This record gives sequence, structure tokens and C-alpha cells, in this order.
Amino acid sequence: MAKGYRGPAGRGGGNMMAQIAKLQEQMEQAQAELAEKTVTETAGGGAVQVTMTGDQHCKEIIIDEELLADGDVELLQDMVLTAVNKALDASRALSEEQMAPFTNMLSGFGMGV
Repeated sequence: MAKGYRGPAGRGGGNMMAQIAKLQEQMEQAQAELAEKTVTETAGGGAVQVTMTGDQHCKEIIIDEELLADGDVELLQDMVLTAVNKALDASRALSEEQMAPFTNMLSGFGMGV
């Protein structure tokens, strides 16, 4: 027998592959859940409201009718932009929070995520 021989290759690898497969399944489930969760952010004291999913899809924009009566297009554009960016930030934070356990596990597998 050759010096340093430890038996057939792949004995320990099967367990790791099973763990990775299970992790992938859990990640897919978490991503599906994120697509269902929503965050809502506002601008202008609630005059503009944006609702976004955890996977960064805009679901709804609500604009207070009184804001439209003013006719200040630039103000409205700024409020919509602010609310969308806040909603994106909140959605990303939600995603990072939900996916953190998987990121940590993958790092443990040496997959530097």
C-alpha cells in the first residue's frame, strides 16, 4: 500500500455534497419567502409611499392627491425618488438579514461569498 494512502476518494465528500444540496434548497426557500415579504417607505411626511418586495420589485406607489393639486412636479419627483431609494435600502437590508445565515455557511465551506 502506498505511503499516505487513506482509502477510496470521495468517502467524506458525499456528506459535504449533501450539506451543500440541503443548503441550496434552504436558500431557494428563503429567496421565495423574500419575494413575498414587503417593505414600505415614505417621503414628504407620508405624501409618497412606496412598497417593495424583499427581492427588490416595486409593488406599489401611492401619491397623496393633495400633493398633485400643488402642481410642483420637481417636488413630486424628488419625493418619489426619495421614497423609492428608501424602499430599496430597506428591501436590501431585509434580504441581507434573511440571507446572512447562508452567506455565513457558504463562507465556512470556503466559498467566500
